[in-house]
Amino acid sequence: MMPTANPFDPSLFKPEAIAPEVKAFNEAFLARMANMPSPGERQEEGAETPSPFGARPKSARASVRKVKANGIEVEVRVVPPASGNPHGAYLHLHGGGLVFGAADQDDAMLERIADATGLASVSVEYRLAPAHPYPAAWDDSEAAATWLAENVKAEFGDDALAIGGESAGATLAVPTLVRMRDRHGFTGFNAANLSYGNYDTSMTPSQVWVGANRYLIGTEDIRQCSNMYAPDVSLRRHPDMSALYANLKEMPPALFSVGTLDPFLDDSLFVYSRWIAAGNEAELAIYPGAPHGFNAIGHPHGDPANARIDAFLEAHTRR
Repeated sequence: MMPTANPFDPSLFKPEAIAPEVKAFNEAFLARMANMPSPGERQEEGAETPSPFGARPKSARASVRKVKANGIEVEVRVVPPASGNPHGAYLHLHGGGLVFGAADQDDAMLERIADATGLASVSVEYRLAPAHPYPAAWDDSEAAATWLAENVKAEFGDDALAIGGESAGATLAVPTLVRMRDRHGFTGFNAANLSYGNYDTSMTPSQVWVGANRYLIGTEDIRQCSNMYAPDVSLRRHPDMSALYANLKEMPPALFSVGTLDPFLDDSLFVYSRWIAAGNEAELAIYPGAPHGFNAIGHPHGDPANARIDAFLEAHTRR
């Protein structure tokens, strides 16, 4: 059998692949980020510090409820499709370095995904570090996934299931899938949307090489967050914390989205490869010149990336 073609296109990583409008956006964004506080400073100054994402409107459709599984009660925020007739659910885990963020920060995105896929978006209000370090957020995500696996048809019309998140949300989504397989014998998620996650808390080369060039986050920002959610450095390569080291067999089809300027570029490249090597289906979407969080900050690559995410989720969950 002949080997398949190399899925990594070298031209995507060359400087000339970055379009002029992308360069212009990046320069303006980098200037904005120069005055943004670090994660440690935000912890000291409180939640009212500036956000690079700007105002985030709340959905009039959203409802909040508490669910319980595995002895853990966790709050979830449900955003149904405009039709009001979902055929399953999308379990969403928000970003924020496992230190910041909330289930209500992504309502516009959750509405978009719900309308495009027909799935109710169910976002998890997991506990945050440093008050609640590892494994609190992991346990909360597993509890929400367990509840959803047991109740999706009764609560959301049918049993189509997807999972996903951005940044810290993608970081949590993979171990949640692994825990569901290993602890509950459940492999019923149909798709995973994994956008620029941190899959190695001990730091991949791209996390280190980004240095102080803060397109949203730099190396020191990552270290500060890691110190808050993973104070025990001996656990940083534990497969439950860092998905790069996990057994990834029997995972659902996954879409890995990442920009070439993202400090977690290597994380997506490495785990995409391991996903394939474990015998799973996966797609890799690389965006030249896109920084961390690009599809939530009005970046030129944002709309195409979001359209691909919606199409991927719809294709793998539509009944």
